[in-house]
Amino acid sequence: MTKKEFVELFASKANLKTKVEAQKLTKIFLETLEEVFIKEENVTFIGFGKFETIERAERTYINPQTKKPMKVGVRKVAKFKPAKNLLEKMNPIVEARSSKRKKKTK
Repeated sequence: MTKKEFVELFASKANLKTKVEAQKLTKIFLETLEEVFIKEENVTFIGFGKFETIERAERTYINPQTKKPMKVGVRKVAKFKPAKNLLEKMNPIVEARSSKRKKKTK
């Protein structure tokens, strides 16, 4: 889904009068999330998931074109961990099976 498609869907679900309003709100949300990542803080939306900033360790990889080892230094990345509630909605059959298995313990 593109940003444009998301804005259109958001505008219709939020009953906004114009797509410009939805675009503005989406921009504000994304800018705020960006500020949080830059400050290296986490954002948790209960029932949806958690956005967090993590630090990846330095690693060595092989450049596929030159076949030479190269290093990627320490870097910060954004990570999203979906909440259990969201995962269950995304995978209703899989989650139903796994919850049945857990109940069989003595």
